[in-house]
Amino acid sequence: MTILERDAKTLELPWPFTGREDELELIRRSFAAGHHGIVVTGPAGCGKTRLVTEAVRGTDCVRVAGTPETRHSPFAAFAHLLPETVSLHRAVQLLSGVRLLLVDDAHLLDDSSAALVHQLAVHGRTRLLVVATEASPAPGAVSRLWTGELLPRLTLEPLPYEETAQLLAVGVGGGLEPLTVNRLHGLCRGDLRLLRDLVGAVRDGGRLTRVAGTGERAWRGPVPVTATVRAQTAPVLECADRGTLELLAFAEPLPRPMDGLDLHALERLEADGLVDVDDHGTVRLAHPLHGPVLRAAAGRLRARRLARTPGQCAAALESEAALLAERIERADVRLVQAPVGEWLVAEGEPVPARYAAVRARYARLRGELREAAAWAREGLRETAGHGACRAELALAAAQSGDVVAADATPGDRAEAWRAAARGDLGTALRAVTDAYDAVRLGTPGERPGEGVFAQHADALTRGDGPALDRAAARLEERGFLLFAAEAHAQAVHVHRDPRAARTSRTRAVALARRCQGARTPALSGLVLGELTARQRQIVTLAAAGLSNRQIAEKLTLSIRTVGNHLYSAYARLGANDRGALPWLVELPDAQPA
Repeated sequence: MTILERDAKTLELPWPFTGREDELELIRRSFAAGHHGIVVTGPAGCGKTRLVTEAVRGTDCVRVAGTPETRHSPFAAFAHLLPETVSLHRAVQLLSGVRLLLVDDAHLLDDSSAALVHQLAVHGRTRLLVVATEASPAPGAVSRLWTGELLPRLTLEPLPYEETAQLLAVGVGGGLEPLTVNRLHGLCRGDLRLLRDLVGAVRDGGRLTRVAGTGERAWRGPVPVTATVRAQTAPVLECADRGTLELLAFAEPLPRPMDGLDLHALERLEADGLVDVDDHGTVRLAHPLHGPVLRAAAGRLRARRLARTPGQCAAALESEAALLAERIERADVRLVQAPVGEWLVAEGEPVPARYAAVRARYARLRGELREAAAWAREGLRETAGHGACRAELALAAAQSGDVVAADATPGDRAEAWRAAARGDLGTALRAVTDAYDAVRLGTPGERPGEGVFAQHADALTRGDGPALDRAAARLEERGFLLFAAEAHAQAVHVHRDPRAARTSRTRAVALARRCQGARTPALSGLVLGELTARQRQIVTLAAAGLSNRQIAEKLTLSIRTVGNHLYSAYARLGANDRGALPWLVELPDAQPA
């Protein structure tokens, strides 16, 4: 996180805007000629205001906002733009000359201000960018903006995992290891205000520790109960049935059967949306933040009496490992819930190496390479030298293009991927010991088993682009996102139809972004074409080693503009910093548009 130091105090600056590229472009297009604007809605904390602020940056924009305190004062939101006494008709006339009007927190507008916004939309002379929070009562004049089809509506979903990870990478001022990112994303569920609050509390409390052998930091231990966290969890902390909620909280990471719980309390809690009951009669807290907060807020004696020990979870941990191994055997690595291992990590408890190796392999097969490496390190922390964990760490590192880390861990199968990471494809193919690795490297030999892997190999052997795309779709369906990205990327080079090749490229890029920095031969140089012309120009110069200042001078841009373009490019490329750019853009062949 960026800070300024002055007189022994710190001033926190906003995190750089990251992610939401498609939504940002859609909003900016709504300002174009012939469009009257757009309404942006979404849950509280999902980044609506930050998004629209970025969208209007550099434009001639007038801004108003609703507030709870002024909901009963006529034209309160427009007080700085209108005379003290004014009619609705006169207000419309006075504001018709405004080219772009941003209305934030429109659900909090007083009725007169809401009517004014509605009339401006009807007249169509002023382009409107209206922001409102879902699940909050809004004046009828505001809701009719989209229900009456005066303006199109963009509904923001909570920030997805990939963009949350990217935001943390550029906002925290240093990398967080993937298991910490997973934990933060799960606790916050896309609420960016809560995310920033938690990160700040964890950092300021000295709870971030360095991960040996990496430049990353990890968070282990209890959730800090900050003012923001307490406000978010007020329904459970102030609940009359808090005792029942605490029993469920201390039962985590496992659900608790209804037997022994107050059924009338459970009915009330379910009606209030605080617990979920499944078809088997087991009960869980409805939000992942509630359990940690209830445990952290409990007194020491009560926590000591109710707390679950790692030993009590041993059987459940074995069941998780068996489930993951069975899914791998069935070639189906779609996302499954495995909360016991994640609970051990969050609590800072040792993770058995055998379990960690299975989690690492499952994550690697899903294309979650940084997460795979993190699980392998957890196992090695408990059992140094564990063979399966060392092998998974080597494979994850090599397929991420990290030759140094990969070389640090010997292993036969990893030799091929080390060579591929160095750009020595000939040596890589000679060192291949796994039939499907040969397919991924582009030269299938013996048939790699049956099913979807064999389908991929056959399509590649025949040079059949449509068949490669079909194989990629099946791989994606079964959770093998990296393999699917590689199959689509291979299809790009064999399609005869240029439109089909572009479609394959787009699909490959979208999947590759979700694979945590994967750098394999099939994906090399694939994603440059997904950037804007200006982004391609800046990224190519950055990959050649130029600093932001040198790029700014060369292109006659401000340093801030160069930095903003690079941040946007990182989000699209799935990179964390400029160190990944030379591999991504393939400098000798890259041609700016």
